[in-house]
Amino acid sequence: MPTLASHPDEVKVLSRRFGLGAANIDKYLELDGYKAAQKAIAEGPEWIINTMKASGLRGRGGAGFPTGMKWSFVPKVSEKPKYILVNGDESEPGTCKDHLIFREDPHSIIEGAMIAGLSVGAKMGFIYLRGEYRYLLNIMEKAVADAYARGFLGKNIFGNQGVDFDVITQTGAGAYEVGEESALMESLEGKRGVPRIRPPFPAVVGLYGGPTIINNAETIANAPHILLMGGEAYAKLGTERNGGTRLFGISGHVERPGVYELPMGYSLRKAIYDVAGGIRGGKQLKAVVPGGASCPVLRADEIDVGLDFDQMAKAGTMLGSGGIVVLDETVSIVEFALRTIRFYQHESCGWCIPCREGTDWIKKTLTRFHAGGGMKKDIDNVQYIAENMLGRTFCPLGDAAAMPTLGFVKKFRSEFEEYLNGVRVASPLIKITPSGAKEHAGAH
Repeated sequence: MPTLASHPDEVKVLSRRFGLGAANIDKYLELDGYKAAQKAIAEGPEWIINTMKASGLRGRGGAGFPTGMKWSFVPKVSEKPKYILVNGDESEPGTCKDHLIFREDPHSIIEGAMIAGLSVGAKMGFIYLRGEYRYLLNIMEKAVADAYARGFLGKNIFGNQGVDFDVITQTGAGAYEVGEESALMESLEGKRGVPRIRPPFPAVVGLYGGPTIINNAETIANAPHILLMGGEAYAKLGTERNGGTRLFGISGHVERPGVYELPMGYSLRKAIYDVAGGIRGGKQLKAVVPGGASCPVLRADEIDVGLDFDQMAKAGTMLGSGGIVVLDETVSIVEFALRTIRFYQHESCGWCIPCREGTDWIKKTLTRFHAGGGMKKDIDNVQYIAENMLGRTFCPLGDAAAMPTLGFVKKFRSEFEEYLNGVRVASPLIKITPSGAKEHAGAH
C-alpha cells in the first residue's frame, strides 16, 4: 500500500489535504473544497481554459500533453453529448500515486471532473478506477453520493439554474491495456478493451461518439488547486513548460520509500539521496527506472537530471507516470529485464502483431537466456525485435515494452555478455558516490 511520506523539500499542493480526513465531505469543505468549482461557474469556460493553459500543467498519466490545450480542442458546438473521463486505471509497475488521491482526497477528483466539464460544456463525467482498487471504489462511491446529497452533483449544481453535472464510477477488470485512453473508452462502452485507430481523436469523437476529455486522475485533481491559486502561481512552482508539482512514488532499494510531492524539475539525485534517504543498507546505486516500468533505465552516473518531461527526454528516457524505481548493485539486470517483459507480454491485448508477437519472442528469448541456455546472438536478437516494435503498434503498449528492453540491452550489454559466462550480477567498475563523484572499484 502506498506510504504517506514527508520531507522538507516537498511543496504540498495536491497533497495538502492528505492525512487530514478529506474523504469526509465536511472536512473537504472546511479545507476549501468545492470553492474552485463555484468560481469556475462564476467565471465561465474561457477563463477556466486560459487559467489551465497558464498553469503549464501537463498530463500526469505519462504522455505529458498540456492540459489546457487538450481541453481547448473540444468543439464548442456538438450534436452529441460531451463527456469527461477520469483515467484512474493506475496499472504501471512502480506507480502508486493515484491510489493516494482516491484514498485521501476523492472529492478533489469529483471537483476536478466538474471543472473540466464546465470548461467544455460536458454534463457527464466517468471516473474509471483500476480493477484491483476495489476498496477505493467504495470510498469514491461514498464521495459521489455525499456530493449528490449536498446538491453539488446532478441538476442545478450549487443552486445554479441550468448548470448540471453527473458522475458515474466504474472499475475495470484488471487489464493494463485499458489505461490507454481509446481502449478505456471501448471498455466503458462494454466492449473488449482494445485501442482505436486515430484519428479521429477523443476530443472530437470519443466516448459514445461524443467529444471527450480524458485525463489522468492526478491531472484532474490538480484543477481545483490551480483555479484557486491562479495559473501563473502554479506554473512558477515548476520549470519552464513544466508547471507545478508532481506526486513521485519512490520505491525499490531506498531507506524511505513513499509518495512525495516535489516541484517539477527537482533533481533526481536529490530525490533518491535526500528525499528517500539514499540506498538501503549502504549499498551502491546501480540503476534507476525514473517513471514507471515503461521508461528506459538510467545508469547510476546518469541521475544528475531534473524530474520534468523535457529534461528526461534529453536524458534519453521519460518522466512517465512518476514511479521512480531504485535498483542497487545486487540487482541482476538480466532478471529485471525478464520480469519487465513478462509483464508486458501478459498484458498485451493481442490486437496488433508487432506487440503480440514481439513481446512473446523477447520473453521466450530472455527466459531461455536467464535459465542458462542463452547464446551471444540472443542479445542482438532481443535488441532487433525491440527496435522493430517501436512506432509500429496501434497503441503505446508496444513502445512501453520495447523502450525499457532497449535500455537494458544497450546500457548493460556487458552484464548480458557476462551472464553467458556464469556471472549472474555484474559488479560496477565505477562506483558513484551520493555527491556524484566517481571512484574506481577495481576489476570484475
